[in-house]
This record gives sequence, structure tokens and C-alpha cells, in this order.
Amino acid sequence: MKRSTLEDYKQRLLRVMIYVQQHLDEETTLEDLAKVATFSPYHFHRIFRGMVGESVKEHIRRLRIERAAMRLKRGDSSISQIAFEAGYESHEAFTRAFKTALGVTPSEFRSRSGTYTRFGTQPMVHFGENGRIDDFEPVTPGGKQMEVKIEKLDPQRVAFVRHIGPYHECGWAWEKLCMRLGKEGLLGPDTTFIGLCHDDPDVTPAEKIRYDACCTVDEDFEPRGDVGVTVIDGGDYARTTHFGPYDTVGETYSRLLGEWLPRSGRECRAIPCLEYYLTDPENTDPEDMVTDLYAPLEA
Repeated sequence: MKRSTLEDYKQRLLRVMIYVQQHLDEETTLEDLAKVATFSPYHFHRIFRGMVGESVKEHIRRLRIERAAMRLKRGDSSISQIAFEAGYESHEAFTRAFKTALGVTPSEFRSRSGTYTRFGTQPMVHFGENGRIDDFEPVTPGGKQMEVKIEKLDPQRVAFVRHIGPYHECGWAWEKLCMRLGKEGLLGPDTTFIGLCHDDPDVTPAEKIRYDACCTVDEDFEPRGDVGVTVIDGGDYARTTHFGPYDTVGETYSRLLGEWLPRSGRECRAIPCLEYYLTDPENTDPEDMVTDLYAPLEA
């Protein structure tokens, strides 16, 4: 069952890659590609990045640069024309991107006969010339097996403060939430501190990222001002533990959704992942912090 699910995930990602290749000159959205893969748009990007080893944006940009290199090598179109076909509005922007990817400028590449393969973002998956699925293997970052447990959570009523902006700037939301709960004597040893992460920072512009700082509360708690109340969905979740600073949590998400999930026989629900904070960032060194990550699963 798990093996067949992994093969299914491979085939779905392969459909996306073929679709991208065939529509490389078009502006495709993540929603479009998620439909091609029949994944939830909510988690598609992390699944793609975890399995393929690069984001959708990086993947498309790399393919366009590679195609541009082939046109430089085999054709006589001007560099400006090739830059435009690759989606760049200026010769200068194309030159910078090309040099970052291949280590030489477009004109240097055209004038030399060698092959350059020093890409700035190396993909962790490659297809053979025949595009066989056997050539496609999911990434296993770090080389160490991830420990994941499936847990059934009860619905949880939480007080929350919504933060809009980069995740690392959410401290004010926690201060406001904890100040309100602290004044009312509602912070205790049984309080659970949860981050509700609505957006992937590799997809959503930093200034538009949504994050809810949450604490569990009882039925008597009433929302007021910036402090709202919501209920976090219960059900099956895949739990793994992230050790270290919050700014590296994306790597653990990539492993959970890109390495473990395709082998699990399960699908993600289209609701946010949860972060349970087990250590106090005020009194813990970043490298010693512990966070449980919960990915919501379909029944």
C-alpha cells in the first residue's frame, strides 16, 4: 500500500513536470499545477519542493534558463530575443540569472564550446532522456530517517491573535495574546501554545503571510479586540519534531511532506499545519528549541 502510494505521488509529480515543460511560455499558477497533480493547493508547493528538491518557481526558472542555453548554443537569435522568450524583461536581468545558474554570461556561453552545469539551485531529482518514472526518486534530505507518528487530535478551542507579515516578526502577536490571558489568570501548566501557519513563505509574499498565535482556552473565554476565538479542527495528523531555531523549520516541513507523506499511504487535508511550541523562546537558546509539527491528514 505504501509503495503504491509512493508510485502514485511520483506519477502525479511527473504529470506536473510534463505540464510545466509543455507550458513553459505560459504563466501557470500553483492552483493550476495543484489541479494537474490532484493535490490540495494548500500543501502542493511543500510536497513539490520536498520531493523534487526545488520550489515550483525555481524549477520553472531553471528550465527556462536551460532552454535558453540550448538556443544560445544551437541558434542565431539575439540574446535579447532569447531573454524575452525566457520571461525576462531586460537583457541585464537575464544575464544576471544566466550567470548565477551556469557561471558564465550568455555571450560567453555562446562563444565557448564547453558545457556548463553549475546551477545555483541544484535539483535533487532528474529524469532520463526517456522521462521514465524509474528515474524519479524523492529527496531524502539529511540522509537520516524522519520519525513520524500519526495522532488523532480532538478539536481545540483557542484564543488567537492574527499576524500579517513575515513569520519571524510575529512576536508582537504572542505578547498581546499572553498579556490578555495573563491578566485574566488563564496561563497555566495546561496551556498549549500553538502556531497556526496559513501560508508557505516560499509562495506567499512576506508582507501577506498569515499566522495565528494561539493558546488553548475553555468555553467561557470571550473574544475581545485583537484577540479572537476559533476552533482548530480535530482528526488525524502526522506529527514530527523539529529541533532547533524557527527559521529552519521549513526544512523539516519539506521532509515531512516531501519524504514521509508520499510513502505513508495518506493525503493532506486542505487546512493549515500546526506548530506546538514545547520550549520558551525567551529562556531557550535557538539551537535547543523543540517544536512539534502537525500535518493534517485525510481520514
